[in-house]
Amino acid sequence: VMRLTKPTLFTNIPVTCEERDLPGNLFNQLMKDDPSTVKGAETLMLGEMLTLPQNFGNIFLGETFSSYISVHNDSSQVVKDILVKADLQTSSQRLNLSASSAAVAELKPDCCIDDVIHHEVKEIGTHILVCAVSYTTQTGEKMYFRKFFKFQVLKPLDVKTKFYNAETDEVFLEAQIQNITTSPMFMEKVSLEPSMMYNVAELNTVDTAGESESTFGARTYLQPMDTRQYLYCLKPKQEFAEKAGVIKGVTVIGKLDIVWKTNLGERGRLQTSQLQRMAPGYGDVRLSLETIPDTVNLEEPFDITCKITNCSERTMDLVLEMCNTNSIHWCGVSGRQLGKLHPSSSLHLALTLLSSVQGLQSVSGLRLTDTFLKRTYEYDDIAQVCVVSSEIKQ
Repeated sequence: VMRLTKPTLFTNIPVTCEERDLPGNLFNQLMKDDPSTVKGAETLMLGEMLTLPQNFGNIFLGETFSSYISVHNDSSQVVKDILVKADLQTSSQRLNLSASSAAVAELKPDCCIDDVIHHEVKEIGTHILVCAVSYTTQTGEKMYFRKFFKFQVLKPLDVKTKFYNAETDEVFLEAQIQNITTSPMFMEKVSLEPSMMYNVAELNTVDTAGESESTFGARTYLQPMDTRQYLYCLKPKQEFAEKAGVIKGVTVIGKLDIVWKTNLGERGRLQTSQLQRMAPGYGDVRLSLETIPDTVNLEEPFDITCKITNCSERTMDLVLEMCNTNSIHWCGVSGRQLGKLHPSSSLHLALTLLSSVQGLQSVSGLRLTDTFLKRTYEYDDIAQVCVVSSEIKQ
């Protein structure tokens, strides 16, 4: 059994000395005459030639394990009904990797039966390749033997995720991917497959001269032990965004699909399990801002639009009260009835404010009272606005 892997670049150990030493220029001349060195850069360890793998090497999760199996008849007799079977034993299952289950009629002396097996590694830990051969001798005796080849599957990447829940039902996902192997990786693709309730937008590119470029540059190599952050924004689909009670309890966001290449093009792929977030708690009544200006003039009214959503399972009869603060003053009638609000429904409310103090001011002082249960919900620091002095016209 021989594992099939890509060849590697030949490396040598350069031996040099100064010209005044005893060998003189002998070592330097030998390196120049060595066909494995790079002309003009003989002192570099990395050469231009390729070498076949000298050992089994490392196998990482997500890569494809390929192996060449050869059964050779070392005897001087013809054997019949040869059956070669290759199984891969993991900690949880046993997989049959043989390309064909049919028996070979006969095998002459000094002849071989060859087979190539492939398997995408999906488990970490100890794997055992079990090769079993059964055959019948000329005398009719049935023979059987097995050989075991043990190898370890290592973890290539360390993936950590962080969720940020926005007030507008958007969810931001930060994925930290670390290369924990000993060789650089070319990150071919890192994408997020969202769940059925969300649409995803990747925030890992920038527009330069009308073209979209990766924030990591043209060469997206990830060096050993380096970490890279990927950012995604998930927005609920229109049919689910209108149902506050539905989108509130959604915890399944989607799964990451990571594709990379190492060394001379060995391809690996990992797909995470379904990523889950902690569902945000909005309480019975949720208040969010739909529109608000960034900058307003001092002592000049400005408008904002609020969205009030009933997140409970009962109908509410709401009353709106507006309380002035030291810097923000509400314009309008306080204590007005908003009417009944059914479960998972919402209403939009246009309000007018005025600021008497310059600087960054916080919008506070909204109170919603449910007349059915006599319960009051307070909303402070719901947004900030920058208040500047109005220009004086000449």
